[in-house]
Amino acid sequence: MSVTVRPYRNGGWEVDIQFRLPDGKRYRERCKAPVESKTGAQRWGEDRERHVLQHGPAKPKEEVPTLTQFAARFIEGYAEANRQKPSEISAKRTILKVHLIPALGTMKLDAITNERIQLLKHRLKEKAPKTVNNILTVLSVLLKKAVEWDVIERMPCTIRLLKAPKKTMGFYDFDDYDRLVEAAQKLNPATYLVALLGGDAGLRCGEIIALEWSDVDLRKRQLCVQRSEWRGHVTVPKGGRLRYVPMTIRLAAALRDQRHLKAARVLCQRDGSALIQEMVGDHVRRAAKRAGVAVSGAHRLRHTFCSHLAMRGAPARAIQELAGHQDLSTTQRYMHLSPAALDAAIRLLDEPRLPASRGEILETADR
Repeated sequence: MSVTVRPYRNGGWEVDIQFRLPDGKRYRERCKAPVESKTGAQRWGEDRERHVLQHGPAKPKEEVPTLTQFAARFIEGYAEANRQKPSEISAKRTILKVHLIPALGTMKLDAITNERIQLLKHRLKEKAPKTVNNILTVLSVLLKKAVEWDVIERMPCTIRLLKAPKKTMGFYDFDDYDRLVEAAQKLNPATYLVALLGGDAGLRCGEIIALEWSDVDLRKRQLCVQRSEWRGHVTVPKGGRLRYVPMTIRLAAALRDQRHLKAARVLCQRDGSALIQEMVGDHVRRAAKRAGVAVSGAHRLRHTFCSHLAMRGAPARAIQELAGHQDLSTTQRYMHLSPAALDAAIRLLDEPRLPASRGEILETADR
């Protein structure tokens, strides 16, 4: 065993420790002593030598990966491991590939500073605030997972989202929706069913595609919405639970008239294969174009369903259950359309004021 102390090139003392470990391997460590005197440096080196003999040499610290190197681990260990919906996993992959890796891919995770975040925001200045916030959120979660998995010691930056205006929910008013349904019925039975499943039952596009005849109870006039499909991946509906939706008379009649044995799915192609998202959207767009109303995709029908319920005075909780909203705040976006609720609130001001109860202090004239 050997501890050699020699002058350090920039002042102070260099300690050179050399010995063999119990397994026979030669160990050497050279560093500047954290003390000023030569005698102190000698004692520090001998203490360091004993510590290494007792506890073994420190494991070399793993090199911090770049964002590109960590991206696949993040997708596999977080998004896929937590069984997120296929659409959510795909969205994260796209954000990483299109936005984050081109901008920050070569940087080590612990080198992503606040200034780099601001430069990223500037790079995305042409994007809508909501899109930018989606990108920043993925980056924030990725860095937090790196901290949680001991890849980096702490968050290297603070990520602040942009202020984004609340999104307005586009929908068809009552007359436009009736014209769209009438046009859909004249086009073909499939288009008619898509229009009603979206506008009379509030189903999402993936829920329309995945609806099976076993989910349809014509006797009770009720749908069981228990699955959704996205690009061939079948999962539970958004929100993670099934829901039951009573059918309108015309939706029940349309389903009864279009009952078939080609496939388990209510809507399918001529050969019995499943529809895809683009086909459902095309059904709605063709009907809207023929009806002379705003041309939009299938999700506008779902907004129409929620909006019409609110406009007819349905309670927020009922709309939440029928639409399958996980959070009531999502439903509240439609409640400004409810004239019944607003009217009931104003009518409270018209009610006669009750006489003061015993113990209530009344205003009196000054004496």
